[in-house]
Order: sequence, then structure tokens, then C-alpha cells
Amino acid sequence: MSDRGIVPSTQQAPPPSTRSEMPDQAYIAPDEGQLLSRFWQSASGFWKGRSAWRAWLLVVLLIATVLLQLWTQYGLNFWNRDFFNAVERKDAAELWMQTLRFVPLAAASIFLAIFSVWARMTMQRTWREWMSNRLYDYWLENDRYVRLRFVRGDHQAPEFRIAEDVRIATDLPIDLTIGLLSSFLTAITFIGVLWSVGDGLIVSFDGFTLNIPGYLVISVVVYSILLSAATFLIAQHLVHVLEENKRCEAELRSIGTHLRETGEGTALKDDQKDGRQAVGSALKAVIAIWLTYCWQLMRLTLITHASVLITPVIGLLLCTPKYLAGEMSLGEVVQAAAAFVMVTSAFNWFTDNYARLAEWASSANRVASLLLGLDQIDRARADLKGSEE
Repeated sequence: MSDRGIVPSTQQAPPPSTRSEMPDQAYIAPDEGQLLSRFWQSASGFWKGRSAWRAWLLVVLLIATVLLQLWTQYGLNFWNRDFFNAVERKDAAELWMQTLRFVPLAAASIFLAIFSVWARMTMQRTWREWMSNRLYDYWLENDRYVRLRFVRGDHQAPEFRIAEDVRIATDLPIDLTIGLLSSFLTAITFIGVLWSVGDGLIVSFDGFTLNIPGYLVISVVVYSILLSAATFLIAQHLVHVLEENKRCEAELRSIGTHLRETGEGTALKDDQKDGRQAVGSALKAVIAIWLTYCWQLMRLTLITHASVLITPVIGLLLCTPKYLAGEMSLGEVVQAAAAFVMVTSAFNWFTDNYARLAEWASSANRVASLLLGLDQIDRARADLKGSEE
């Protein structure tokens, strides 16, 4: 069996040469900025070198898909206006024409959605493969996987970090970046729709008249800011909770793996610890942090789900005064309400994706912690070589 097939147990004593390479230095935990910087230092290599053309081709395809999807949504927004105006007029011929017009728009939207899934998942799979191969090489070369256990830092269960955290750390940036680009372009496009359809609102009270230009745009901006602020206040500790959850899960797996290896005779038994007690303590920590995570998600769901229910109603209510005054047709009310929902969703990209951002940051930090641990091995060997010379 290859010496790289199974990572030796943490209970085995280090070789003398390994101990000499690991000086006893005070460990200073890196902050989040250092961790993310180290992660991107390695991960960004996917877009460099001779094989980068494939990554950039997928980027171009994804951007083109986002633009075409936006054009389709823009067409559907105006189709809503024309269709409901025909409903208001009870114009059967126009309703038939609008039905026929809907078919190619729907077909284009479906095709682009399917193509977007292919392009997005292809890029995610390719990036993960590239990153995982380099991490496996870095971990296994020069017996770093043996020496890593004697380095101080947060790098437990490296095989899980490469298999699972790399997947999350490369999957989510693609999803989040595409979503952010789409939200930015959607906000710009449909703010124009809100401004042109809603125009200004004249409010009269006790002889005082106020003209609010672009009142729908002002309303959607204020509403989105309030929603984002509420999300941040409620879920500001989510990143820390996710990191702690992953750490506790990794610790539980690590203890279970060591117990199995001890029973199989491939690892030395630790007489100082009771195996069942260690497993029970680790499981208790996992359940405790999972409960905290559950409460965080419940609070976040309160905001996101309430927004899904309330936002369309707010859009309709804002248009109602002008509709009752005869300044808006039914089709324009539906068009403006739909645009209000789309702009709110675009502005609240942060709100909708806060949990996913936290999950990505947690996984990226764990990958970076492993990279920093492996970096320490090379620095220690370099320092030892320099002192010998």
C-alpha cells in the first residue's frame, strides 16, 4: 500500500527529523482578512496559465446568458402591461395576440435557464477539480501530510477540508457572482421602468400639495435599505456560528476515525482518554452549535420569507392611488408592481444570500487554514536549512 494512501494517526510519535523541523513557537491565529487573502492567492490561479482559456470562455458564456436573460425579463415585463391592458379592455383579439407573443418569450427564458445551469455547473466542476488537485499535491508532497499534525493551527481533518470545503468554496463564488451581476443589471434596467411608469405622485394634505418625483424608485430604495439593515442586525454572527459548526463536526469525525483505526490496529491507543466519553463530548458540542445555527436561520428566515410575501403587496399598494385616479392603467399597475419586486430582489441580493455568503466564508477560511498550516511546514524547513548553513 502506498505511504500516501492512509494518513497516520495523530497519536503516533513524530519522527525525530520531523520534530526538529517544527520549532515551538507561539501560535497567533490569523484574522479573517488573512485567511481570505490566502485562499484567493491559491484559488485565483484557476484563471491564470495555459489552461485559463477554458475558464474565461465559460465566464463569457455566463455573462452573455445573464444579459439575454435580462432582455427576456424586460420583454416579459412589458408583456404583462400589454396583456392586462387587454384584460381591462376585454379585447379578445388582443389577448390572443399577447398569448402568441408570450410563447417565444417563455421558450427563450426556459432555454436560457437550462443553459445557465450547464455553464455554471461546468465552471464549478472545473474549478473544484483544479483546486482539489493542487491541494492534494501540496498536502501529500514531501510528506507534509505527516508533518502537518505537529504544526499549530486550525487545520484538523485536512481530507474533509479538501473534499467538502473546497467544493463549497468553489461552488458558491460562481453562484454568488452570477447572482450579483444579474441583480446589478436588473436594478439598473427596472429602475428605469419604475421611473417611467410611476412618474411622480402628487400628495395633498390640508391645503398643502407635494409632488414626489419617481416615488416608486424612492420607495423601493428605502424599503430595500430597511430590509438589508434588518438582515444584518439579525444574522451578523452567522459566519462565526457556521465556522464553529464545521469545526465541531470535523472534531466528531476525527475522534470516530481514530477509534476505528485503534480497533483495527492501524493507530496507537490513547490510554489517557476514554473513547466513548470523547465521542459523547464531541457529539454534545455538535448538537449545541447546531441549535445555535438553527436559531440563526430561523431569525433570518423571518426576514426573507416575510419579504417574499409583503413585497408584491407593497408594489401594488403604491400603484393603487394613481390607478384609482385614472393616471395608471391596470396593465401599468401590474408592470410597475412586477418591476418593484424585481428591483427589490436585486437590491436585496445581500439579504437573500447572507446565509450563503456566511457558508462560503466559513469554508474558504477552513481551506485557507489548511494552506497556512502547510505553509508553516515549508517555512520551518527553510529556516532549519538556513540555520544549518
